[in-house]
Amino acid sequence: MKNQMNRYALVALTIILFYGCGQPATQQKSFDITSPGKLMVSENKRFLVFEDGTPFFYLGDTAWELFHRLNRENADKYLENRANLGFTVIQAVVLAEENGLIDPNPYGEVPLIDLDPTRPNETYFNHVDYIINKAGELGLFIGLLPTWGDKWNKKWGQGPEVFTPGNAFAFGEYLGERYKDIPNIIWIVGGDRPIENETHRDIVVQMAKGLRAGDDGNHLITFHPMGGEGSSKYFHDEDWLDFNMWQTGHTPANNFSFNAVRADYALQPVKPVIDGEPIYEDHPNSFRKDEQGHSVAADVRKLLYWNLFGGAFGHTYGHHSVWQMWEEGRRAVNFPLMPWHEAIHQPGAAQMQYGRWLMESRPFLSRIPDDNILVPHPVAASIVPGAGEYRFTATRDTDGTYAMIYAPVGRQFEVRMDVIKGSDVVAWWYNPRDGSSERIGTFPNTDTQKFLPPTKGEKLDWILVLDDASRRYPAPGKR
Repeated sequence: MKNQMNRYALVALTIILFYGCGQPATQQKSFDITSPGKLMVSENKRFLVFEDGTPFFYLGDTAWELFHRLNRENADKYLENRANLGFTVIQAVVLAEENGLIDPNPYGEVPLIDLDPTRPNETYFNHVDYIINKAGELGLFIGLLPTWGDKWNKKWGQGPEVFTPGNAFAFGEYLGERYKDIPNIIWIVGGDRPIENETHRDIVVQMAKGLRAGDDGNHLITFHPMGGEGSSKYFHDEDWLDFNMWQTGHTPANNFSFNAVRADYALQPVKPVIDGEPIYEDHPNSFRKDEQGHSVAADVRKLLYWNLFGGAFGHTYGHHSVWQMWEEGRRAVNFPLMPWHEAIHQPGAAQMQYGRWLMESRPFLSRIPDDNILVPHPVAASIVPGAGEYRFTATRDTDGTYAMIYAPVGRQFEVRMDVIKGSDVVAWWYNPRDGSSERIGTFPNTDTQKFLPPTKGEKLDWILVLDDASRRYPAPGKR
């Protein structure tokens, strides 16, 4: 774990920042970079790694309005919180959703001169530079969206539409050149809007090609789709699309959200896949707060493990107040429950790191989904041990050294022990609410075995970890 953390720390940018009293600099900074190498797709096309093969766990947070709404002091506070909680990627938008072309940032600056993507406002971008630098100092990557989708397909939101295929390439090239040598960037084109005609498609493609032309291919690129869709629907075969991204959206866990990542995992050619926007913590369920209330930490935990165990190379968390950096006196979208500076301390955010620690405590690049580990009920095989929001799921490594089973509720289940190749199997309970683990015992690798989680009831999820005893793996989770 220390080696992994050191790897992220090396991403830090070695630059002295000459900013005074929260005022933006008048000149663009020069970026003096110390980098461990760029991110790449792994050899098996399922994960992200550094150039030397070290695995990279993408644990993202949605902070769409970060550049637009936070001053430097508050941006520092937010980024430090997320780094301390084990996040590795912050997803943020240059041309932001919430009237980002018209409403100025905290320093009175808008991103474009006369709403023209070919005339970026240098002073606005100096603030973006500052935040990217700060993230790098903390070992954080920025999942950088050039624009929110309402700037090329308004459909809903404020817009206005300002992009054409020609200026989309130019804007992408500008950003690519500006951040070409910055190691802590992952490009995310799109922005929560559908491709409804050839012009929309061409704008997105030209934006991506502009980024690639500008940065000489130094950064990975993906596409952020609208809710209920994945990037593969439009762009799976595009050379510039390095990995697929889903937005499973803001409905409670169901069969669709369970199967989305798995659908892209099965596609050819093989590409890594991640859920870049599942249900946020404290979000109105299905946008119907009066009927369904708001989501809670258990809802976001479930999607974390459903996706990881289904083949995702990482996961993105979000909080409904944090993405919009909402506070009193600011326009609110869909009834946030608390200001962003309180919401960063909600339990679901802290619990995301336990999924990362768990995955990093066992061989990383050989992990595959395998629900056949679970033994079906002899009478109700299609729904037991769980269905819908109670769906159990499992993962293992291809070498048979470990397996993990996610139980979203405290209910007995049965597993096949022969997925482990050693003669003896060490079993553990891992608590996804606090990252603790408890050794159950050692079992012979024969037949099947029933397990009952330590606590029974709704929203009391557990993870069973099975290890080949001869490997002598440490307790699952943080080391």
